[in-house]
Amino acid sequence: MRYQKIFDIRNDQNAQMHTLEAIMAATLMVVILIFAVQATALTPLTSSTANAHIESQMYTMGQDMLMALDHTPHGQNSSDLKEAILIWNGETYTWNNTIYKSNDDENSPLEGPVVDLLDHILVKKGIAHNVEFSYSTVSGSDNYFGYNEGPKNYYIFNGQPSDNAVIVSRKVLLSDSDVGALYEDTTGIPDIDDTTALYNIVDVRLTLWRM
Repeated sequence: MRYQKIFDIRNDQNAQMHTLEAIMAATLMVVILIFAVQATALTPLTSSTANAHIESQMYTMGQDMLMALDHTPHGQNSSDLKEAILIWNGETYTWNNTIYKSNDDENSPLEGPVVDLLDHILVKKGIAHNVEFSYSTVSGSDNYFGYNEGPKNYYIFNGQPSDNAVIVSRKVLLSDSDVGALYEDTTGIPDIDDTTALYNIVDVRLTLWRM
């Protein structure tokens, strides 16, 4: 009877040890699993992180492009970006794998430094892009500050952007002395204050996305 009692006690202790080992092993597995999941979520090879990196690169690229186009070299009266706005005829252009052609007149391709930069940087890299001109309209007030954002006109349109598209913009100031008498009739961009030398402020928006 005494040996039987000792044997039972030892069996009970062994069972407790096995149970404790099982709990420790399960806890260790859970910790390893959590660590593995967290490490996978932070790796730069995941799609979400890669997409964010690509979007950041495209955003910086777009900013640099608009900044370069809006630079006025010594001896030149205005930047290439401003010149593109001033000579714009109100038409929308689309890249057809060869040139930016007008949607209204196929025999009227878009040319100039802006097109050359878009072709060299974006087209060569397979990056789709749209360029919009957004401008202000008079809100009915005689005060110069009383104006509202007007419509957005596509200067270049290559389709609807994807969900991962990025948008960069740059404002270009137009003076009365910059535009001709028929500029508003041609482009729809009005003089927001005829009491000052300011004509309008055009917001150039460049949208970039991967195909």
